[in-house]
Amino acid sequence: MTSRISPFSQPAFRHLFAAQITSLIGTGLTTVALSLLAYDLAGDDAGRVLGSILVLKMVAYLVIAPIAGGMAHVLPRRYWLVGLDILRAVIVLCLPFVDQVWQIFVLVFVVNAASAAFTPVFQAIIPEILPDEKAYTKGLSYARLAYDLENLASPALAAALLVIWSFDSLFMANSLTFAISALLIMTTHIPQAAATDRTGGIYANTIFGITAYLKTPRLRGLLAVYFAVSSIGAMIIVNTVVLTRGALGGSEILTTGFLACAGGGSMMAAFLIPSLIERLGERGLMLSGIVGAAIAMLLGGALMIAGGAYVIAFAVLWGIAGAGTTFAQTPGGRLVQRSAADGDRSAFFAANFALSHGGWLFAYGIIGWLGSLTDLSVAFLASGGLAFSATIAAILLWPKEDRLEIRHSHPGFWHEHPHDHNDPHHVHVHDAAADGEKHRHRHYHPPVTHKHRFVIDSHHTRWPMESGDRV
Repeated sequence: MTSRISPFSQPAFRHLFAAQITSLIGTGLTTVALSLLAYDLAGDDAGRVLGSILVLKMVAYLVIAPIAGGMAHVLPRRYWLVGLDILRAVIVLCLPFVDQVWQIFVLVFVVNAASAAFTPVFQAIIPEILPDEKAYTKGLSYARLAYDLENLASPALAAALLVIWSFDSLFMANSLTFAISALLIMTTHIPQAAATDRTGGIYANTIFGITAYLKTPRLRGLLAVYFAVSSIGAMIIVNTVVLTRGALGGSEILTTGFLACAGGGSMMAAFLIPSLIERLGERGLMLSGIVGAAIAMLLGGALMIAGGAYVIAFAVLWGIAGAGTTFAQTPGGRLVQRSAADGDRSAFFAANFALSHGGWLFAYGIIGWLGSLTDLSVAFLASGGLAFSATIAAILLWPKEDRLEIRHSHPGFWHEHPHDHNDPHHVHVHDAAADGEKHRHRHYHPPVTHKHRFVIDSHHTRWPMESGDRV
């Protein structure tokens, strides 16, 4: 039965959700303004400039997110998030004053680097303030709804504002939204980050999240699902205008209508996720969703080959693809939080953020290139084919029997990490601290075989291949 617990009953979630919506609306305004600024500075080369901006965005995500996530356990998280919001506000405020294309590249890279440092830490806080898994699932669905609403509302809001403002003013509006987001976060009670056993410098902490993520079978499957999602999403983002304006001979209104169909399908799916996930589980729901989206792309390719300009049919396929990708990606947060120790959650979310965007970087290049240099049917078939291939990989990588608790063995070993004497692995005598207090010193772990919720951390450096395997 679906939980009646609402995430909005938690004041911290209400503040953070409001901060998310505020910054999303501002970012949507900047997306429109950047297109107009690029055309002002580059003319007919505006498409190349915007394509380069997308690449820079993904590079910033791939490089910066693991560093920020790996070091989040030593950061004052509220002040970190507020500081990054203020930095983004200042950078966006500089955009109206640029007069060279290279200046856009620099500023856009910096603002996206700040977003890459902000988002994984923000995402890792949500399951801490929503410890009930069903409430957390609703929170993920609301976050997805907010994203889809932004995609629908921001272009309309930008068009309305451009009637009375110049496009430069949209950057100023975005700067204001980041400032409001910072204020909302500043007034939010954010729990102190849990202690982690990790030691080492920036490099060790940076690579920990990536390596631990890739050692976890369910997360390897999740990464394959994300790649499938990016293959479908890239087709929608890059080639909707090619389909509607070129193949279907429509207007800008038809392009907007198709994007609204994808957004509408996504929103409908977000509403259904909390109930469907209780019946199907994450694996069943996510794999079903991406298979449906892949079939939609393959059917689109077949329609293109048949030569029919079936506007309604393509619109329906766009709605199915939007719903399928939302079913496939939204529950991912549950898998990430389930796979990480409390003190390592930010590192895992950062790895999830960076690796998933690596799939988008690849998909943008492949699907965009095929759409521009070959027949659009080839792009459709490539999108669906890549998604199906990734789905098969996810099925193979993600065990159907995905046990949370695993029986495993540890050899005896010496190491150092924060601990107390309240569990049998840390029963030793010294005068450094009382038994109930957390403290750190080098100590010996005797050999043990036990069963508990298994995650990759400093005590468990590889996934056991079978019950009782040494880790």
